[in-house]
Amino acid sequence: MRRRGGENRKARRGAPGLIAQLRRPPGGRDARIMLLAQLLDRAGTGVWAAACVLYFTFILGLDAGQLGLLFGAAGVAGIAGSPLAGHLADRFPVRSLLIGCHLLRLGTLCALLVVTDFDVLLAVVAVTHLGDRAAKTLEMLFATRVAGEQRSTYQALSRSSANAGYALGAGLAAIGLAVGTRGAYQVLILANALSFLAAAVLVWRTREPRGRGLLTAPPGDGAEDAETDAHTGDGVDPAAAAGAGAGKAGPAGASPWRDRGYLRFVLLDIPMNLDDSILGVGLPLWLVTQTSAPHSLIPAFLVINTVLVVVLQLRVSAKVQGPRQAADAVALYGLTTLLCCVLLATATAGGVWAASAALLAAAVLATAAELMRSVSSWELAVSLAPREARASYLGVAGMAQSVQKSAGPLLLTGAVMTAGPAGWLVLGAAVAGLSLVQRRSGLRRLDLLSGTPAPAPASASA
Repeated sequence: MRRRGGENRKARRGAPGLIAQLRRPPGGRDARIMLLAQLLDRAGTGVWAAACVLYFTFILGLDAGQLGLLFGAAGVAGIAGSPLAGHLADRFPVRSLLIGCHLLRLGTLCALLVVTDFDVLLAVVAVTHLGDRAAKTLEMLFATRVAGEQRSTYQALSRSSANAGYALGAGLAAIGLAVGTRGAYQVLILANALSFLAAAVLVWRTREPRGRGLLTAPPGDGAEDAETDAHTGDGVDPAAAAGAGAGKAGPAGASPWRDRGYLRFVLLDIPMNLDDSILGVGLPLWLVTQTSAPHSLIPAFLVINTVLVVVLQLRVSAKVQGPRQAADAVALYGLTTLLCCVLLATATAGGVWAASAALLAAAVLATAAELMRSVSSWELAVSLAPREARASYLGVAGMAQSVQKSAGPLLLTGAVMTAGPAGWLVLGAAVAGLSLVQRRSGLRRLDLLSGTPAPAPASASA
């Protein structure tokens, strides 16, 4: 027993930490450059996210209705960004497309400095969000190809660096917001624009992974081969391709829009992203409108989320190895979300201290759900897609998060919180139930991909 404990301690000591992993990430030099680019990108985004509502309200003079229309149009444009990026990545180099997205956002952010007409502003903000969602999808495709079978570790590093960037950006924005002048807001806009320029320069320094925009892998036998990425080889097993996807769509192979099994995964993945709206919208509004907790507690939610993601994301990722464990993590996501919603429902019953404790614990559970989602959603999106068409498939998978960002806040404010504590209980139970459906559906599709391929296209409906 003593020897085994010593071996376990040695293994823990030998496991590389966050800093060591960032220095030597899966994918080597190109991955390290991309992680730095993402850090700068998210820092700029954090600056603008903290300042945009105040800029539109106090500098441009938009009312609540115009703000709602503005962000609604941005959300719809964001939904289109992911599949568009995936479609183009099947035909053009991912690296060039990502540079183009950064430069597109650079241009639209600079346009905000001079645009005052609302109709033009609507188009500028919509194009910015389209480029933002497209860039995130292209970053996923790049990582899938350069990190290979260690993509979960890369994803954890990406999440940690992105959250650190957001926190840095929000801190920098606080300086400009304290000044509050038009010039200060314009400096914040320029800071975000410069972050896109810096990210584009860094991406330009990387090398395009093998295969240009296509994500291909050599044929294999079993579920583990379904995880193999493009850079490991060039061949594609026609039989496996037929069994993995539905009809063909040009030279890139299977079409995700005709693959009912994959579309089912994407549809069920939408509620598996609700932790984002719960943390960003549900918790603050519920605290203000329904509990006796102090308003000064709201910034603590962001601090808890940022710190826990940076510290724990890599450890959580290390425990979820392969698509089957990712499917199990989906069920844990549902359970964690249910517990979070139960705490939110009970936060109205106690006094200041009880409400504060319940809300802080709910923030911890929402972050735990985010940690589960970040490793399960991405891993399954890759593993459930046919190898020869992963770019277009991952583009469609990225729509789940975009749809949630548009519909999630409306669901919480228009239905869940209107129903009171019972609304949170129903939401938690629904997410938990759907997570079990997603787990079962994902495992069934993995079995199909690893089994004997069926000759007919009907296999895609499984």
